[in-house]
Amino acid sequence: MLQPSDLGLLVSLDALLQEGSVTGAARRVGLSTPAMSHALARIRERLGDPILVRSGRGMVLTPRALSLRSQVNLVVTEARRALEPERPFVAGELSRTFVVHATDYVLIVLGAEVDRILREEAPGVCIRFVPNTPDDPTQLRDHGSDLAVGIYGDLPQEMRHRQLLTDRFVAVVRKGHPATTTRFTLEQYLGLPHIQVAPRGKPGGYLDDVLRERKLTRNVARAVPYFVTALQLAAEADYVLTISERIAKRYETTFGLRLLEVPLKLRAYALSLVWHPRLDGDPGHRFLRDVFLQAARIAAAERHDHPRTRLDSSDPTSGQTRRRPRP
Repeated sequence: MLQPSDLGLLVSLDALLQEGSVTGAARRVGLSTPAMSHALARIRERLGDPILVRSGRGMVLTPRALSLRSQVNLVVTEARRALEPERPFVAGELSRTFVVHATDYVLIVLGAEVDRILREEAPGVCIRFVPNTPDDPTQLRDHGSDLAVGIYGDLPQEMRHRQLLTDRFVAVVRKGHPATTTRFTLEQYLGLPHIQVAPRGKPGGYLDDVLRERKLTRNVARAVPYFVTALQLAAEADYVLTISERIAKRYETTFGLRLLEVPLKLRAYALSLVWHPRLDGDPGHRFLRDVFLQAARIAAAERHDHPRTRLDSSDPTSGQTRRRPRP
């Protein structure tokens, strides 16, 4: 069994194997010659081999010693490298693949800025985006992924998180939709077939919780996992889609959409970065987090007051959504 003292002997053994003499080995590691002679005696006892033997006026390595030379040197070199101070982080030298949980909303709102920053500062970085799932925290904990972006409810206590951006809800219909010819009322809103965006595949959500509290329901005719697909469907038929304002504005002209105020009091929400604390001090991971934060400051700078931080209406935060009048 390896003993703690054996680790110190490895350094002395490496010096003896590289120098081929007690005096040279002592000089190499900064020990006195008697101290190195004592180490050699312990090594001989431990290995059952003399390691160095007299040959004329000098000493030569035994066959066992010669067979160990490269292996011991590799072990000692790796151990020294592990204990060396970390080199200053240089983003341009980073060559690494990160796995990030995110929806197409995140990719559309922040993707171009994230890509630009990485191309300019860390071209060796690869990001593999995967869908959000209810198991995101487990994946982060078990090394299955590096970072998650989304709205989360009760996260495990050890998880780290930081607010990334905020957004609010608007109602989206196609241009020429009958709802645009009159004042958009709650009765009219609930009477229309709805499209629901469900990235995690589960029915219901914050809007349905709010309606339920008022003893109201809506008719969800289509539920899709992707924001862009939902917008395309809304552009083709007389549906109503309640969706994030930032992405609705991106496609308002492209898909021929009309944005309306939801005739219901809905709070804004916050998307957060989530990661496991084992990566707190990782320079590469810290750089990636900063990339997303920088992209959000550029592409989604406007902040909404008192945003929700959970997926359901039980969010403990309070306050009112800041709404801006639309023409």
